[in-house]
Amino acid sequence: MRVGSRFLHALEGVGIAIDALRANRVRAFLTIMGVALGVFVVVALTSVVRGVNESFARDVEAAGPTSFFVYRRDIGGFQSCDGTVETCPERRNPMITIDEVHAIEQLPIIKAAVAHVANGNRYKYMDRELNAGTEAYTPNWTEVDGGDIFPGRSFTPTENATAARVVIINDKLSETLFGQSDPLQKEIMIDGVKFTVIGLYHYTASPMGTPTSAGGGDSPKAIIPWETAKRHLKFWMRGNNLIIKPREGVALETATDEVTATLRGRRGLKPAVKDNFVIMTQDRLMGVYNQLFGTFFVVGIALSSVGLLVGGVGVVAIMMISVTERTREIGVRKALGATRATILWQFLVEAVTLTGIGAAVGLVLGIGVSVAVRTIWPSIPASTPLSAVLESLGAAAFTGILFGMLPAMRASKLDPVVALRHE
Repeated sequence: MRVGSRFLHALEGVGIAIDALRANRVRAFLTIMGVALGVFVVVALTSVVRGVNESFARDVEAAGPTSFFVYRRDIGGFQSCDGTVETCPERRNPMITIDEVHAIEQLPIIKAAVAHVANGNRYKYMDRELNAGTEAYTPNWTEVDGGDIFPGRSFTPTENATAARVVIINDKLSETLFGQSDPLQKEIMIDGVKFTVIGLYHYTASPMGTPTSAGGGDSPKAIIPWETAKRHLKFWMRGNNLIIKPREGVALETATDEVTATLRGRRGLKPAVKDNFVIMTQDRLMGVYNQLFGTFFVVGIALSSVGLLVGGVGVVAIMMISVTERTREIGVRKALGATRATILWQFLVEAVTLTGIGAAVGLVLGIGVSVAVRTIWPSIPASTPLSAVLESLGAAAFTGILFGMLPAMRASKLDPVVALRHE
C-alpha cells in the first residue's frame, strides 16, 4: 500500500509540475533549456566521439593490425616546445631517406615499407579551382591503404621513378572539378603544373584520413607519386614518413626491433645514443589521439556542467516561487494529515519532473546530432550508447534533487497554522 501511495503521490507531483510549467512558462523554459543544454552536450559529444573513435581505429588498422609508422620526430604534440632547436632538439633529426626505405623493404620479415609525404595544393580544371590535400606515396602504397581505385589505376614503379605527372583523385575532388563527368585522362593543374588523371579513388575508412594524411577521406584529396612530389611540386620532403607492414605471422615487437636496428645501423648510431627517429605503433598512435580528443571532451563536460548549473538555479527559483504561491495549499494538506515527508516528496518529484523534461529534450537533440553525423558522413558510425543515456538521465535527476531539496525542505517545514493564514 505504501508503494502504491508513493506512486500516486509521484503522479500527483508530476501533474502539479506540469501545471507549474504552464503557469510560469518563461521560468520553466529557462530551467528546461539549461538542463537540456547540459544533457545535449554530453550525449552529442559522447555519440560523435564514439563514432570518430571507431572510425579512426578502423583507419589505423587499414594498413593491417600489425602495421606501424616511422616518423622523423615525435608527433605527440604535447611537449613543452616553442619550435626552436634548443627546446626541440628532435628538429635536428635527419630526414627518412628513400635508401632507408629500400633497406627496410629488403628485410625478410617486412611485406611493405611505404614512403609518404603530404601537402596542400591549389587545383584547377577549366574555370573551377579549390585547395585540396595531396598525398605523395611510393608505388606500393596500395598494400597499406584501406581504399580502392575504380575506374582507373594506380601509378607504376616506372612512373614514380621518372616522376611522371599523373594523379589519382578522390570522389570529393572529382565532384568539385568535374561534376558528374568522367575525370579519367583529363588534365588538371596542380600549383600551375599540368597533371593527367589516371584513377578515381574511393576511401573506405574514416573522414579523419590515415594517420599520415593531408586531409580526411571525406575531403577533396589527391594521390601522386613520391618522386613527382619531390621534383615537380614544392613538397617539404623532410616530413617524409613511413607506413610499414610486416609479413603475416610476424610479431609487432619483432618487426619494430628489426626496423629500429636497421635504421640505427644505417645512421651509425652508437648504443649510448638515442634514436633520431620515432616508431609509432597503433596503440601509441591511438594514445596520442585519445589524449587530444580527451581534451575536447573535458571542455565539453565543463560546458555541460554550466548548463546543468543554470538549470539547477532555475529549479531553485521556480520551486521557491511555487512554494510561496502554494503556501495556503500546503497548510491545508498538513491540516488534513500530510506529513513533512509527504510534502518533501511531492516537491522533489516536481523538481525532478522539471529536470527530467529538460533531459528528454537534450536527449532528443543529442541523438538527432548523432543521426545527422552518420547520415552526412556515413564513415563515422556515430551512435548514442545506453550508458550516455542513463548517465544523462541520472545527472538530470540528481540536479533536480540537489537543487530542489532547499525549496522542498522549506515547504515541508511550514507551520500549518501560519500557512493557512497566508493570503
